[in-house]
Amino acid sequence: LFPLAVEQHDLRGYDVVISSSHLVSKGAITAPDQPHICYCHSPVRYGWDLYHQYLEEANLTKGLKATIVKYLLHRLRSWDALTAHRPDFFIANSHYIAKRMQKVWRAEAKVIYPPVDTERFKIAEKPDEYFFTAGRFVPYKKIDLIVKAFKQLPHLKLIVCGDGPQARQIKEVAGKNVEIISHASEADFASYMSNAKAFLYAAEEDFGIILAEAQAAGVPVIAFGKGGAAEIIEHLDTGILYPEQTSDSLVTAINNFEKNRVTCSASVISEKAERFSADRFVTEYQHYVQQCYLAYTQGK
Repeated sequence: LFPLAVEQHDLRGYDVVISSSHLVSKGAITAPDQPHICYCHSPVRYGWDLYHQYLEEANLTKGLKATIVKYLLHRLRSWDALTAHRPDFFIANSHYIAKRMQKVWRAEAKVIYPPVDTERFKIAEKPDEYFFTAGRFVPYKKIDLIVKAFKQLPHLKLIVCGDGPQARQIKEVAGKNVEIISHASEADFASYMSNAKAFLYAAEEDFGIILAEAQAAGVPVIAFGKGGAAEIIEHLDTGILYPEQTSDSLVTAINNFEKNRVTCSASVISEKAERFSADRFVTEYQHYVQQCYLAYTQGK
């Protein structure tokens, strides 16, 4: 029903239309004299490259319900491809997403990284001796992968901040060296982040704002080296990118970090994260929207 819903917006009377789309917003209907600029966070993940993964995680690979869902997703893919021409200009939130858009829509996109509140995090005077991770306890975040890795690292401490459908499963897997905090205030979260020796991540993200937040705090990041992480973390300088989405690969990366750490200091890591700041986003975004508007209207 989402495609039907977004087409009901009456956008007459506006000089320019800007959509922020991760599913259907790009499909809004506009007039020939209205430039439509779409900031795309991703083509429909569960409709395209993550289609089979989502079906497996939802236990929808066979049976009547699975057949119905597969048909509906087929229809959604058709609508998604059909409406890829509706925006006149595309912005992608990372080069990784720009590549995905090129693959599924054959659409070119300007890359403007999303705004990160880099001012929220302060560099700790003396980091503590724990590793930190945070996120929703859902399958694609792979929090369980990180927790399982620390069963092989009983001499190291991990703090996990988050909650979600997999909470019971993750708590059952956690060893004595893993502390799980279900809820934390913004101030407490920022403190946990700033005082960590490193931030761990195992998901394949479109961009990964939390990774940029960790870097803003001057904290090295150890992350799965695919997706937006590869654009945020400079391997062996501001963090470590590991090649496989497995506990063993993460363990190897943590052991390497323990031996060599990374080359950049906390202050340099934080300084490098400023390329994702909110002020930078506003400047780049306004400039590109104005550029698109002038190109569209003067072209006519």
